[in-house]
Amino acid sequence: MMMPTARTNVVLSWALYDFANSAFTTLIVTFVYAAYFTQGIAASETAGTAQWAWAVTITAIAVAVLSPYLGAVADRYGLRRRMLLISTVVAILGSALLFIPGEGDVLMALAIFTVANIAFEMGNVFYNAYLPDIAPPGKIGRVSGLGWGLGYVGGLLCLLAALFLLVRADPPLFGLSTEGGAHIRASNLLVAAWYALFAVPIFVWVKAPKVQRIARVRAVIQRANAQLLGTFRDIRTRYKPLLRFLIARLVYNDGLITLFAFGGIYATGTFGFTTEEVIVFGIALNVTAGLGSIVFGFLDDWLGGKKAICWSLVGLLLFGGLGVAAPNETWFWVAGLGAGMMVGPNQSASRSLMGRFVPPRKENEFFGFFAFSGKATSFLGPLLLGQMTLLFGSQRAGMATIIGFFLIGFLLLLRVNEHEGIAAAAPKSAAASAMA
Repeated sequence: MMMPTARTNVVLSWALYDFANSAFTTLIVTFVYAAYFTQGIAASETAGTAQWAWAVTITAIAVAVLSPYLGAVADRYGLRRRMLLISTVVAILGSALLFIPGEGDVLMALAIFTVANIAFEMGNVFYNAYLPDIAPPGKIGRVSGLGWGLGYVGGLLCLLAALFLLVRADPPLFGLSTEGGAHIRASNLLVAAWYALFAVPIFVWVKAPKVQRIARVRAVIQRANAQLLGTFRDIRTRYKPLLRFLIARLVYNDGLITLFAFGGIYATGTFGFTTEEVIVFGIALNVTAGLGSIVFGFLDDWLGGKKAICWSLVGLLLFGGLGVAAPNETWFWVAGLGAGMMVGPNQSASRSLMGRFVPPRKENEFFGFFAFSGKATSFLGPLLLGQMTLLFGSQRAGMATIIGFFLIGFLLLLRVNEHEGIAAAAPKSAAASAMA
């Protein structure tokens, strides 16, 4: 295991991966491609919203099943770096291929997106697992906040590039035609190039445990199963604060995933945003979310991860409710910018709190369970939103379901004892010394 280090190049190289892959979630999952799919590929916006919900649902189920298992394999055989590389390459290739589907190519678009999205999410499992290794003692909140902050900056800059080089440019970059939405679909090529370029530093500067000799496939599966069962028993008995935290995150993260997947769709369908306006809205949200992540990173180390998450959920409840009830575009902007200030801190503080709860040499596996908690029931949010949208014929009715996830998650989080969780994760000798 690599000891925690304050070397600037290591921390920045790690954080730049957030800068790189946030282009995927910002342009493809949230603001540009999701909205384009419902308007330019699907038969109707209502049908497209429900179809996109199914794609996000399938991603959630796949990641929930795969993440703890592959995390266990990565820990046992030192494959963190290799699995991160494979996930990154698949996500990049999938991003580029999304340029191909045109009007009516619903199944092709959804299939490519689903595979790329699964790879993106799995990459985050192995990327997050580096956090306890590289963060200096007492600064894990700041390092996590730096990563999220740079992530939002990356998404912002990529959105700006898409806006001025492709969407607003006349003619678009490389003379792309505006017919058939080619200039909008080309934003996927921009994402692929951005992702590939800025992901390089983590593979150059950030080291991982050496790869061990891998046994036969059957033996790998048997050992991974045994390790997972042992870890699950430990979480239920030795790491109860961690278990309570994962259950709370399982709920409130459903709200975040649904918000990310349908924010752009909601803006276009309910408030009539054009693609250009959605991009501008996304740019503004990335600015507020990035600032919130960096500022709350310091508050996280001062107040603790639990309090930082709780405050962010209070903000999300207030601004989320305003977004659902917004009577016009102006109030929707107010709600969006306010929610943006809370989204980044929520994600950053959740990751840093998990990092505090992870015992040594279990990073990949425990962050696999962290991903599991973020995806195990996350299909419920998109699925419920899609069904409520179809049932009431209103996107407002669908978006209202997000509020319930934030509220229940907040109430469950109140039961988490952060100090007990940190003590349980500490090596026995360190814990004994602290008690003495």
